[in-house]
Amino acid sequence: MLVIFTDNQILSTQTICHNCPLADQNGQPRWRQGVLQCGHPLNQCSSEQHVNQYECQMGFLLVYLTLPRLKDEEF
Repeated sequence: MLVIFTDNQILSTQTICHNCPLADQNGQPRWRQGVLQCGHPLNQCSSEQHVNQYECQMGFLLVYLTLPRLKDEEF
């Protein structure tokens, strides 16, 4: 899930990116095969973090969250 962090809010990309000239035809960030085409990575996640951070060319902090897989015994 790709979201935008501000100082005090977590926003969906639809809220911000639909007005961005760098967005795709659907008003979404240019996210292709795990790479943000309209920004650059700030860090890459380790297996424990489950978070990748990016800065878009407009200056917003985008975070790609992945949920950890639950083991069978955790159900």
